[in-house]
Amino acid sequence: MNAVLNRLRRAQGQLAGVITMIEAGRDCKDVVTQLAAVSRALDRAGFKIIASGMRECLNATDEDRPPLTEEELEKLFLSLA
Repeated sequence: MNAVLNRLRRAQGQLAGVITMIEAGRDCKDVVTQLAAVSRALDRAGFKIIASGMRECLNATDEDRPPLTEEELEKLFLSLA
């Protein structure tokens, strides 16, 4: 989970940079480029969360928690689209 937190913190820092750029009146192209980096960082964090969750679900032996169905896994992936 540390990798996920690191990626989310990176996105948080990048987003703060975007806000500062907008407030400073920076060029639109620069703002959009930085915003794209934020989007990629969030996507990477989301993929890491899903990958970790899948690993946990596939390896789960806890009878109180049933494994995810293929439909549930598909919904998780589509939620990133």
